[in-house]
Amino acid sequence: MSDQKNTSSPTGHWVNGCWTQWDGAQIAVENPSNGQQIGSIPAGTAVDMDNAIAAAVKARPAWSALTPADRADVLDQVADKLEARAEQVAALIATDMGMPIKLAHMIQTNLPIGSFRIAARLTRDFSFVRPIGNSRVIMEPVGVVGCITPWNYPLHQIAAKAAFALAAGCAVVLKPSEIAPMAVVSLIEATADAGLPAGLFNVVWGSGPDAGQRLAESAGIDLLSFTGSTQTGRILSRIAGENLKRISLELGGKSASLVLPGANFERAVKVSAGNCFINTGQTCSAWTRLLVERKDLDKAEDIAREVAAKNQAGDPFNPATRIGPLVSANQKNKVMDYIAKGIAEGATLIAGGKSPDGLTEGHFIEATVFSNVTRDMCIAQEEIFGPVLSIMAYDSVDEAIDIANDTPYGLAGAVWAKDQRDAEEVARQIDSGQIDLNGGRFNPLAPFGGFKASGHGRENGSFGLDEFLEPKSLQY
Repeated sequence: MSDQKNTSSPTGHWVNGCWTQWDGAQIAVENPSNGQQIGSIPAGTAVDMDNAIAAAVKARPAWSALTPADRADVLDQVADKLEARAEQVAALIATDMGMPIKLAHMIQTNLPIGSFRIAARLTRDFSFVRPIGNSRVIMEPVGVVGCITPWNYPLHQIAAKAAFALAAGCAVVLKPSEIAPMAVVSLIEATADAGLPAGLFNVVWGSGPDAGQRLAESAGIDLLSFTGSTQTGRILSRIAGENLKRISLELGGKSASLVLPGANFERAVKVSAGNCFINTGQTCSAWTRLLVERKDLDKAEDIAREVAAKNQAGDPFNPATRIGPLVSANQKNKVMDYIAKGIAEGATLIAGGKSPDGLTEGHFIEATVFSNVTRDMCIAQEEIFGPVLSIMAYDSVDEAIDIANDTPYGLAGAVWAKDQRDAEEVARQIDSGQIDLNGGRFNPLAPFGGFKASGHGRENGSFGLDEFLEPKSLQY
């Protein structure tokens, strides 16, 4: 074992409370703003994952035996130690993922810190023992949790899983994304400084087909929690099914924002377009389809075009930047292919659609808006994962609801109406896991997850804690 402190590029895996020696293959990590390599991570193998799982299996019983209050105290300490690294975390994510620094502070530091604080608070008040008739139902930890997390919100997605799994009394083995991995080291340091017992939070770097697949297959993992593409979710579901392993999936989305008659039209269109462009459109819950009455289509185009113009791409470390680069050349090529498909299928490109002038390095794309998009087009059906908004016209509210539900996904959405009752009536008819009404704000205590091809299971709040517990009933 070797010591490592206050560095962004890991020299080994984090297993059983210390860094392992690593002299094998490396995976390069680049800065998407300029395409230059900024570090590397170990290309972990099945053996590395087996060692991490064994450490978790050994450490878990003592942690589960602690009182919920004792576990909560440690989680609060993790939040404190992570908060002390907030500047470091934001800078790392702006560097290896490309999120603008202002957003990186708001989303990539505050939300993970909040997840640990919320998990601690809920654990102190949670009913782990519930009398029901002549039974006592005991909520016990599911065991060892395997987490596979994405690059678009690299620390937030980890905290949304690990904080609540640890709160439940589980141990965690994490395979983070190899594309934007650097901020994970800050969380590792925070758990160590907080006194989290060795073996409860283990990290093995590597690719999905190697380290990730082994994590999914291992009999030592009792529950697999995955956030990522629907395609990979299907593969992991098959693996978990063959092993009768519990699995929680948070997958893709193609969310609609419905602007109903009588709504505050200008605000609805401005907020909806801005939502689509957050994190350069690399957000599974982004409102990528804007549904407006046909008579208002021209007006929606004008407003959306103005929003796109204000969302200028640029250096993530410039506080004025709203759109950073896409995370990789592959991701940029994928988005550009979708833009080409939209044009070929007959949609009207009214803003963006190309690399910004003057940004010759990096993987930048302008904020892009299509209009006259119909439900049969690829850009209306498939997750693009880039700053591309599709404006779609409807002739009746019933048709708008039908269009909103007419994709394989059901993760998020929005409804804008004259009053909340009308908005809620329509929202209840949309097959999505979370819907914002008239600009309702994100609630970290509310359940997050989707319907249909957007996955199953829920994260955040008490619902997130429930994911990592198994009920045992004792009859008297």
